[in-house]
Amino acid sequence: MAQPLSFRTADLDVAREQVTKTFASHDVHVADQGELKFRLDIAPAPRLTIGRMSYGADTTIVGPPMRLCYHVNLPVTGESTVEQNGVRRTFAAGEAGVAFVPRAPVLVRWSADSWQYHVKLPKDLLEAHAAKLTGHPAGEEIRFDLTFPLASSTGQALVATAGFLYAELSREGGISTIPAACHELESALMTQLLMTVPSQLTESLHSRPAHTRHSKIREIVDHIDRHPEEEITTADLAALAGIGARALQAGFHDVVGMSPTAYLRGVRLDRVHAELLAGGPRSVTEIAAAWGFFHPGRFAQQYRERFGALPSETARRARH
Repeated sequence: MAQPLSFRTADLDVAREQVTKTFASHDVHVADQGELKFRLDIAPAPRLTIGRMSYGADTTIVGPPMRLCYHVNLPVTGESTVEQNGVRRTFAAGEAGVAFVPRAPVLVRWSADSWQYHVKLPKDLLEAHAAKLTGHPAGEEIRFDLTFPLASSTGQALVATAGFLYAELSREGGISTIPAACHELESALMTQLLMTVPSQLTESLHSRPAHTRHSKIREIVDHIDRHPEEEITTADLAALAGIGARALQAGFHDVVGMSPTAYLRGVRLDRVHAELLAGGPRSVTEIAAAWGFFHPGRFAQQYRERFGALPSETARRARH
């Protein structure tokens, strides 16, 4: 996977070239080029582009339709004005995030003290993920509202996930070295985005699910039991069952008494436990990673809650 990018310049043309290369074609103007202190940091995500950017000067950006991607801005400091499809909004950092859709020009103005997280999501990728969550056919373009509140619990969670994903992808030895973990976190970020930003899909994503046939849930339970090693998200399971994500969640609570994520985690913990008891050559960390547990502290806590002992204690008993 590519290495993290950390780019700095005081040359506006160089900055424009780098942003065009990373995100999209655009024109950019700053109030005082002498104040320009452009900074762009990009983390090496496999399927989407995530980074943080600032100009250090009052900046205006005008761009044509992006066509092949959605673009999300999450301001951390400063003030912003954004416009698309005839809608204009002005707000301070922490008040709102921005979701640009593919088929309309954009205008952005940032204050000199503004820096923001930026997420570029390929159009086909996000729309396919939305189809899995809603149970709708793939290919429907998402009509996001231009801005959405960040003060809400879901807005804060979205910013936290973006920040965590950026930090982990940028960290040497972080999750960028574990493709399965990258896939899960990217999927979580897309799910949070779709659940947070109002669109024509909001009602489907949040509506009370209709009664879900128990047979469908049992089919998914059987699939998890047979293939717990697969890289699979809640959206993937919903698509496999041919139902929406909320219907899947409700059905699992009715049939199994827990969420599909919790059930999958339990099955994987059981496989870790069995492998540790077998006393094979792999270390605890290697076994945990093989079964989808990438955070040692959290894994140890979950393992202890299920089996009453730490994984290292199980491994030690097996050796003796």
